[in-house]
Amino acid sequence: MANKVRKSKITVQQREAAEIEILKQSRIVRYDTKDYTIGYLVSEFDPNKESSEEDYSSEKMFIIPEYQRNSIWTPADKSLFIESILLGLPIPFLFFCERDDGTIEIVDGVQRITTLYSFINDELMLSKLQKLELLNGFRYSDLSDAMQKKFKHRALRIIVLDGETSLPFRQDLFSRVNRSGRKISDAEFRRGTFPGELTNFVEKCSKDPLFVKLCPLSENKIARYTRFELVLRFFTFVNRYKESKHEVAAFLDKFLLENQTTFDEALFQAEFDGMCKFVEKYFPNGFVKTDSKKAVPNVRFEAISVGTALALREKPDLVPADMTWLESEGFKQKTTTDASNNPGRLQERVEFVKNSLLGECVDE
Repeated sequence: MANKVRKSKITVQQREAAEIEILKQSRIVRYDTKDYTIGYLVSEFDPNKESSEEDYSSEKMFIIPEYQRNSIWTPADKSLFIESILLGLPIPFLFFCERDDGTIEIVDGVQRITTLYSFINDELMLSKLQKLELLNGFRYSDLSDAMQKKFKHRALRIIVLDGETSLPFRQDLFSRVNRSGRKISDAEFRRGTFPGELTNFVEKCSKDPLFVKLCPLSENKIARYTRFELVLRFFTFVNRYKESKHEVAAFLDKFLLENQTTFDEALFQAEFDGMCKFVEKYFPNGFVKTDSKKAVPNVRFEAISVGTALALREKPDLVPADMTWLESEGFKQKTTTDASNNPGRLQERVEFVKNSLLGECVDE
């Protein structure tokens, strides 16, 4: 979305004042760039966090500052990071800072360092790996001696700030590193991580003119490939909705990976086209609640798209006798976001729409 047009031009005085402010706020940051092996980082890491900077003492080199957030990574997040290390993927820089007492403060990278510490100390069991599936259930000690050594010898790039870097600046850096930018969406991640025939096909369907018409979205949602996400949800759930688990993201990833070259494109295309044409004909506002909306909740989209396709599988020439159930309390309850990822709720809402279209559903 374009920025709002300024009412007046920036004056010379405003420009000069802005430049003075930049010079006043700018500072020279002295730092060094170092490579530390994972084995050294873990051996010199103190996992404890004391209450304040003043009374912090540690025999280890690398310590967690008081301002750091608590560990928020799930076991799946941690496993994915370990998998990236094992695959030899590049890891973003970590930021450290020297302290007067000789220790080195972890400004940014605590989640990664604590994960490495947990893994090497056998506290983390790998789970939900997407590439190295045979390693699910492994701990560090389950790796061969040679693989353990390779893992420990992997070096990470560290930016070490000079010891004169003030605490407020370190805290400001921590805040900026963790808040700058926007978290990548699931759709953005999948498009960049799982290239292939099915990914390309889902992308093509997401740009289908009729689908775009039925699925109006904001500029921000479009830019973040929300239509790609919705189409992938359609193909995944129409084929596997009874197998769905709570971890929807992992379930979608698995479907995309397993079907990259084995899916029947003609069959997928026919079912997608048939669903869209039916929705256009019988659902007054497409996938949205009203024609003035530019938002398509996942639960509503799943219910209508998957339920329609399932009904058409049973009766390809279906002509619904009644569509008033769209405004029923039963449909509204089943398409709220509450417990939206619950597999039982998913099955309920798609089968509610299917049965309603087939005239087999009694409103609740």
